[in-house]
Amino acid sequence: MLRTRILTALALLALLLPTVFAAPRWLFAVVFGAFCAAGMWEWARLAGVRGAAAVGCAVVWALLAALLSAGAAPDAVFGAALVAWLLLLAASLPRAALPAPLARPAVLVALGALVLLAGWLALLRARAAGPMLLLSVLALAWVADVAAYFGGRAIGGAKLAPRISPGKTRAGAYSAAAAVLLYGAVCARWLPDTLPARLARDWGVIGMVVALLALGALSICGDLFESLLKRHAGVKDSSALLPGHGGVLDRVDALLPLMPAAMLLLR
Repeated sequence: MLRTRILTALALLALLLPTVFAAPRWLFAVVFGAFCAAGMWEWARLAGVRGAAAVGCAVVWALLAALLSAGAAPDAVFGAALVAWLLLLAASLPRAALPAPLARPAVLVALGALVLLAGWLALLRARAAGPMLLLSVLALAWVADVAAYFGGRAIGGAKLAPRISPGKTRAGAYSAAAAVLLYGAVCARWLPDTLPARLARDWGVIGMVVALLALGALSICGDLFESLLKRHAGVKDSSALLPGHGGVLDRVDALLPLMPAAMLLLR
């Protein structure tokens, strides 16, 4: 399993790193659009859509993304997605279950299409502002995830959401917050093209701290929501598309609410 996981990670890096740093905009959009379409297929299946209908959801999403990529007002899509995320998180995480109105397949699929579209458009905007900005947003989620894992393992203590993800602890969340702030301080001091440095210039140091804590919290909540969605569907992974890693959503769950929120914070 570890060997498979490593090989898959290396293959993804070999594809994605050149795409981030060297590919023209259209190719970047196509590659990451394909990943998001796969995520739409997974989301539809988790929502209760089966077979060809789930594939159809992915195809419709891809066509919609292609139509909107040239004429969409990204800030409006980002704002709508952020509202959708706040609705999903506030309505489901405290009760560790999807409320009946949101659990309907059609509603879940529509919400999934919106948040994946916003995530994809946010990737395009971040990359247009520079590969370092894009990588710094991605790294924020990775820093929070790694710190939460190791902090939770080392400290233990009270569970963060035991009915959703028994492995996550409050100590892990605090560790993630501390790591995100340290990451932000390093970037703001020495890496001027990164998200934390941009936030510090736009909003001041206090504004950067508040923004980074909020973005870190969104990344944790995105992870928790996908865990809840998988429990709702009765599966361990969103799919088996990425051997050793599960599905696309298993790898980007923390980024989906974080990316559009980060783009809205940039002036």
